[in-house]
Amino acid sequence: MENRLAVAGPWRLWPDDVPATPAEPLAVRRREAELRRPVTRDVRCVLLRYADGTADLVVVAHRDRLDGPGLRHLTEVLTGERPPSPCPPPDVPRAETPPMAPAPDWGHGEPTATTHGSHHLDLPVPYVTTPASLRLPALALTLTRYDGHGSTGTATVGTDRTGALEYAVPASITLRDLATAEPTRVTRGVVAGILDEPEATPPLPVGTGAGPCERLPCLAPPFPLTFVFSPLPDGGTRLSCFFRAGHVSAAVAEGFTRHLGAVYRQSALAAGTAVADVELLDSDEQDRVARLGRPGAALASEPDTLPRAFARVAAATPDAVAVRDGEEELTYRELDERSARVAAGLRARGVRRGDRVGVCLERTAELVVTLLGVVRAGAAYVPTDPAYPVDRLAHTVSDAGLNVVVTRLAEFPRDGGVTLLRPDELADADGLWDVPGAAPDDPAYLIYTSGSTGRPKGVIVPHRNVVALIDATRDEYRLGPDDTWTLFHSAAFDFSVWEIWGCLLTGGRLVVVPYFVTRDPEDFRDLLLARQVTVLSQTPSAFSQLLQVDHARLPVRLVVFGGEPLDSRMLLPWFDRHPEHTCRMVNMFGITETTVHVTAQTVTRELALAGSRSVGPALPGWHLYVTDERGRLVPPGVTGEIRVGGAGVAAGYLDRPDLTAQRFVPDPYAQDPSARVYRSGDLGRLRPDGRLEHLGRIDSQVKIRGFRIELDEIRAVLLEDPAVAAAAVVVRRDDPADPATARLDAYVVPADGTAADPQGIRKRAAGILPEHMVPATVTPLDVLPLTTNGKLDPARLPVPVRSTASARPAPGPGGEGDIGLAEALREIWEAVLGTPVGLDDDFFELGGNSLFAVRVSAALRARGLPSLPLRDLYRTPTIRALTT
Repeated sequence: MENRLAVAGPWRLWPDDVPATPAEPLAVRRREAELRRPVTRDVRCVLLRYADGTADLVVVAHRDRLDGPGLRHLTEVLTGERPPSPCPPPDVPRAETPPMAPAPDWGHGEPTATTHGSHHLDLPVPYVTTPASLRLPALALTLTRYDGHGSTGTATVGTDRTGALEYAVPASITLRDLATAEPTRVTRGVVAGILDEPEATPPLPVGTGAGPCERLPCLAPPFPLTFVFSPLPDGGTRLSCFFRAGHVSAAVAEGFTRHLGAVYRQSALAAGTAVADVELLDSDEQDRVARLGRPGAALASEPDTLPRAFARVAAATPDAVAVRDGEEELTYRELDERSARVAAGLRARGVRRGDRVGVCLERTAELVVTLLGVVRAGAAYVPTDPAYPVDRLAHTVSDAGLNVVVTRLAEFPRDGGVTLLRPDELADADGLWDVPGAAPDDPAYLIYTSGSTGRPKGVIVPHRNVVALIDATRDEYRLGPDDTWTLFHSAAFDFSVWEIWGCLLTGGRLVVVPYFVTRDPEDFRDLLLARQVTVLSQTPSAFSQLLQVDHARLPVRLVVFGGEPLDSRMLLPWFDRHPEHTCRMVNMFGITETTVHVTAQTVTRELALAGSRSVGPALPGWHLYVTDERGRLVPPGVTGEIRVGGAGVAAGYLDRPDLTAQRFVPDPYAQDPSARVYRSGDLGRLRPDGRLEHLGRIDSQVKIRGFRIELDEIRAVLLEDPAVAAAAVVVRRDDPADPATARLDAYVVPADGTAADPQGIRKRAAGILPEHMVPATVTPLDVLPLTTNGKLDPARLPVPVRSTASARPAPGPGGEGDIGLAEALREIWEAVLGTPVGLDDDFFELGGNSLFAVRVSAALRARGLPSLPLRDLYRTPTIRALTT
C-alpha cells in the first residue's frame, strides 16, 4: 500500500484458513490469540478466512506505525467507501527510523490532542526545484532558529533512510557552505525530519485513468514534524508537512512549514547569503507578528500628571478615607491639604520643578503624604529603604545628585552637603504657596534597580507613564472607591508605585502594612480581615506564606502578582477556598523600566492545573515584541528576548547614556520615529493568540562541569512533586577556585500535611532529570526567605547540612514535652540556621533575619509551644535572654 512510505518496518500479511464459522469457539480463540501477540515495530496483518466464506482482517501495529486516521482510511477502502490508490508502492530501502524527540517547546500541542494523532498540510514553493542535498541543511537552519539559538547552534534532523544527523550552523558561513557541510551521525531523538520520497513519481498502471499519486496521511509520521518534498508540474516544489498534534499545534506546524519553505527558497536562489542574514519572516508576516504583540486598544485618555489626577479624585470624594495607618485615618481632603503643605515646604527650601528629592521613610501615612507632596512641588521622588546599608544610601545621594532628603533616620549619611528634613518640619508650611505644576513628560520618580556590575542604576519614570498604567487597568479590574488596597511593599520597590497610585487615583482606601506584619502571615491575614482588604498586590514568594495559614474568610476580590515569575500551580489551594467568580487572580509581567506592569493574565483553576506560564497579552497602550539577538521578530511560539514598547517605556537611566542607548532602542514598527522599546533581557515567546509566556532571564543559565543547566527547569520538576509546595535551586561552590566543588542545592517547602522527605524528593527528581541536573542536596524549609521587596533571596538560603551524627540532645524519657523551652529553641534555631547554636549566641549574628524568625515561630507553634513575637526577638536575640 502506498502509505508504507511512512513506515520504517515492513507490513506483513498472513492468510489463515479457520475451519469454523466466526461465532464458533475456535474462531473466537483464534482472533483473541492474534490480538494478544506482542506489538513490535512491524505491522502484522492476518486475514482469517472462515468456513462460511466470511473473513476478518486483524491488524496489530504500534501507534507510531498506524494511527487513528490510518485505521479509518484502511476501513473505508476495505468497505468500499473509498477507492484504493492506483499507485504501486515503490521499493525504497529504509533505515531504522531515528528515535523521536520529546515534544518541542515551541508553542504547545493542542490541549486535547493525543500524542498519536496526526495531521498534514501542503505549501507550494514557487519556481524552485533544488537537489535533495539542500533539504536537510535548510531544515537544520530553520530548526536552529526555532530552538531559540538565533543565528548559530546545532540541530539534529533525520530521514527514514539515513537516521539522525547533527548539523553545526555557525553564523559566519553562507547557505552554500551549509549545504556542502558534512553532518555527524548521532543517535539522539529527532524533532523534525524528511521522508525521502523517490525523485520520480511512480508510473500508474495502464488504464486506471487516475490522476497523480498523492501520499495519504494514513500512518503516524516518523517524526513530530515530517516533511515531504515533491516536484510540481510548473517547476516548483510542493512541501508537505505531516505533524503530530500532541507535539505541536496546527498553527506552529503551519508556520514552521512556511519558514522552511522560505529558507529552502533562499538556499536555491541566494546561496551566497550568510546564515545569520537569512530571514524567516517576510515583510507581511513581520507586520502580522508585530500586531500580535499589541492586542489592546490604544489609551483614550490624554497624558496627565499625578497631582492633577489626584486632585480630581480629591475634589470628587473629599470626605472618603484615603489612607489608614493603624488607627490613624486621612481623608482625601486631609491628604490633599497635608501634601500641599509638604510641597510648599519643599519649595520654600529651594526645590524646583525637575529637581530630585530623596525620601527615606518607613511605611506610614506620612510616607504617602511626603511622596504626594514631592510630586506636587514639581520634583521627582527618589525612594530609599531605611533598612538599606549606609553605603547604599550614600551612593543614591551621590548618584542622584540629591540636595534634599526627607527622613527620620538618624544614621542617614550627610556627605556632600545634603539637607535632611524630618516630615514634621514640612508640616507647618503654608499650603497656599504658588507651585507651578509638572508636565506629563516630567519625571515623577527615580527608582534604583540592581545592575549586573553591582552598581545600582536609576530609572527615570515620567508622570504620564504612571497615569497611563492606572488608566489601562481601571475598567478591566473595576478599580474604584469601594476598594481597599494594601501598601505592602517598600517605596524603593516599584510594586509600591502600583499600590499607592493605583489606589489614590481610583478613589480607594490605602491600608499601610507595617514591616513586621508583612513578615508574619498570621498577622497579615488578620489585618486583611480587620480592614476588609479587597485588592491585594503580592510577589508569589510572599503570597506562598499567606497560603500556609487559614485564608478561607478573606474578603479579597482581586490579587495581582508581580515582581517575579509565578508558578500557577501554587494557587490550587487558594482556588479550593475561593471560587474564581469571587476572587480574580491576575499574573502581571512587568519591569521597572516599563512602569511596573506590561501584561496581564487572569489565572483560572484550569490554567493552574496546566501549570500555565502565560502572563497574558500586553496592557492597553503597551506592546511587546519577541526578537532574536539581532532584533528581528521571531515567529509565534519561538523563544527570544522580550522587548516592550508603548506608554510605559521609561525615559532611560540617569546619567548612563551608553546604557540607555543599549537598552532603550528605536521601535521599528511604531509610526512615531522617536518611539523606543526596552530590551528586557528576559526570555519569552508570543503565543499564536497574542499572549506572552515568560521563560526567565537570558542569563539565568549556569554551567557545571561543562553542562549548561537551566535552574528553572530543575525547580519545575521539584514543584511537580505532590509533597512540595514551593522550591528554589541555587549553585554553590565551596571553593570558587575548584570547579569540582560546584553543586546544585535545592530547597523545598513541604506541602500541607506532608512530612519532609528530602531523600524521597531527590529520588523522584533523579528519575526525571539527567544526572548532571539532579540536586546534590534537598533541604526542607518552613518558608523560602524573601528580600525586603518580597522576592526570593538566594543569599539567605541556609547552607545545606550534610548527613552527620546529630549533636542535638536526646529527648528525656517523657519525649518532646520534657525538653525545656531553651532546648527546644536551640534545636529550632540550629535547624533553621544550619549551624550550632549556644544559649548566648545572637540570632542575627548567626545569619538570622526576619524570615528565619517567622520559621522559628512556626516551628514553635508546631511543637505546641508559644510563638515568638518578632519584636521580642529583635529586642532580645539570644536564647538565654528569651527564656529568663
